[in-house]
Amino acid sequence: MKTIKSGDTGEKVKQIQTALQIGVDGKFGNLTELSVRKFQDQNDLEIDGMVGPITWEALEIDTPPKPKYTREQIENAVESKGYAWFGDSENKGYDVNIVGIRNSSTNGRVTNHYDDNMTISYKVDGEWKYYCWPNTTDPGKYWIDHPSNSDGCAVLVPGQYRGVYKIDLHGGRYTALCQRNGRVSVYRDDNEDDMYDYDADSVQSGYFGINIHRSSAYKTGTYIDKYSAGCQVFADPDDFDDFMTICNKAKDVWGNKFTYTLIESKDIV
Repeated sequence: MKTIKSGDTGEKVKQIQTALQIGVDGKFGNLTELSVRKFQDQNDLEIDGMVGPITWEALEIDTPPKPKYTREQIENAVESKGYAWFGDSENKGYDVNIVGIRNSSTNGRVTNHYDDNMTISYKVDGEWKYYCWPNTTDPGKYWIDHPSNSDGCAVLVPGQYRGVYKIDLHGGRYTALCQRNGRVSVYRDDNEDDMYDYDADSVQSGYFGINIHRSSAYKTGTYIDKYSAGCQVFADPDDFDDFMTICNKAKDVWGNKFTYTLIESKDIV
């Protein structure tokens, strides 16, 4: 996990404040830092006023639930589709596999919830690291009902988009994984009902700005609404920050070019 320190905000700060039994506002200010230092002193921990993995564990904050899918399941599903899986053959580390999983159990219904998953798998010092987070791979209900494109709202077609993504500014505001290096394929949903239309006849290929970014900067999202017009969007900003930390390390090793693979949950066994 990322070390949480003075100036940070969000749900994890609220969890820390709750565990310390102080006022909960989601802002890591002076009172929170002083309380962390006091807790660290009382528990024979390094006193630095920051919450890293050791202090987090000592606070006995509930850990996230076990990922819905294992790394091995993701690897097998990706390879079963004939897509590349990066195993870091050069032993450099951070040869990332970024895989989105669209929830097949909704049968194409527009739920407007973050009921899909974003995963990342990579090796460091020969050992696999794996993370799985809630996200959406589909547009929110607002853009299904009010498509910004005359051909209809964009819904990313499952597939592997090799080297298509790079770290860049999303909407000119904050760094994310952005579709800058190549084309993607999208379905165009233009009938404004409560079902995603996966119609092969509607598929378009091009530069559509189907980025990988977060929803709110301040809280975990419940409803997608306007946060996705086709982008792949994280529900929790802290999860997104962790994801981007890994991607930046990958960029330092392999350069600013990323592959994104989208599969469906029915592909996973």
